[in-house]
Amino acid sequence: MPERSATKQRATGAQAGLRLGERLRQLRVAGGMTQTELAGDRFSKEYVSQIERGKTRPTRETIEWLAGRLGVDAGFLANGVSADERGRVDAAISRAEALLEARRNPEAIEAFENLRSAVLATGLTELEVRALAGEATVRMREGQVRESLELLDRARQLAERPEFSDIERADVLFRIGVARYKLSSIQTALNLFDEAMKLVERSDLPADQLRSNILVWRSRCYSRRRDLEAAREDVERALELAEGLNDRRTTADIFFRASNIADRQGHWVLARSYAERAKAIYEELEDRRNLGRLMNNLGGLNFLLGHPDEAEAVLKDAFRIALEIGNDEGAAHAVNSLAQVHLRTGDNERAEEQARHALRLLGDRVDYLDEIGNAQLVLGRAVLEQDRLDEAEAAFSEAERAFDQLSSASHRASAWVAQGDLATRRGDHSLAARLYRNAAEALQDVRF
Repeated sequence: MPERSATKQRATGAQAGLRLGERLRQLRVAGGMTQTELAGDRFSKEYVSQIERGKTRPTRETIEWLAGRLGVDAGFLANGVSADERGRVDAAISRAEALLEARRNPEAIEAFENLRSAVLATGLTELEVRALAGEATVRMREGQVRESLELLDRARQLAERPEFSDIERADVLFRIGVARYKLSSIQTALNLFDEAMKLVERSDLPADQLRSNILVWRSRCYSRRRDLEAAREDVERALELAEGLNDRRTTADIFFRASNIADRQGHWVLARSYAERAKAIYEELEDRRNLGRLMNNLGGLNFLLGHPDEAEAVLKDAFRIALEIGNDEGAAHAVNSLAQVHLRTGDNERAEEQARHALRLLGDRVDYLDEIGNAQLVLGRAVLEQDRLDEAEAAFSEAERAFDQLSSASHRASAWVAQGDLATRRGDHSLAARLYRNAAEALQDVRF
């Protein structure tokens, strides 16, 4: 008996990486059992033989029964990984996800990187997809969008396997859609969000959180396509779902999104109301990152409503918060908004200085092309007002280049209008007229 036990232990240690049938055969032989003895009164010898040769895949219930007969962990028999080892890897992924949730992004990236070999060693695809999705999300936050897509493409391949649910597949598609949106592939992102929503709708599993997230990001696509009514409808549906879940953070995010849409529609009082409601929740949650972003929008709304002094004070607070938490992109957004305020109030030198500061903070982030383009427009207009026409031309060209990558007609139109103003200043009225016409046509919904 001791010799059989030792033999069994040696065989058990060599099981990782083998297929289920091979593990079953080695464990049976190590236990000194024939196929007939292992089958007992429950199965036939032929059925055990089929499992060992990989001709059939046993059910979970059968795996648990066979594991009991062999005296091993069911998870180990199924995957070559014991319950204890799975638990350790699962806990490590949970720790990395907690860092992700806390927005400790560099630490989260390191944690997910350190997990890779351990996750792959388990052979458990559900753990691999979970780790891939987590690492992809945190890399997106850090601007590593293409690296994120590589991880998500692998997750998508795994999620197509039959052991995954439609909800799990939808979650992966949703994340890919976010990445595609950040790379300005708006139609592709919209198709992915639609596909993800179809998977959610046909599933019987609860997924209101995921459904709400898909609606919010799909509304962003509609906004970029200037279909603001569709964007508003998606946001209203998302808000209803979030409030039903009593999810305060998501509710605040949706109020923020609703404010942006109302702003685009010219409903500035309504936009400010939504923003104030989001602000109250972010303050309650002590979410300084989103609070800083929101205050940037509030500053812009105050300016549009005729309160430039209030706008400047709010924007300075937004800039301060972004710097305190190390959010360079948020700081760039705030300082560029300040530049726009100073440009419109005639302080062109300060506008130029702040626009250049915004561009330095943004660097070459491909997921912030809209903000880069806007900063180039402000810079161009600031130097144009100082009669530095060649510098203005260079800035407007950079803005147009950024907006071309966005595939946004309204953004390109703003660059053409700026270039038209420059042409007018130079006395080239023919070129100015052509640029203004291009902008007008880009903003038309129907052309004849």
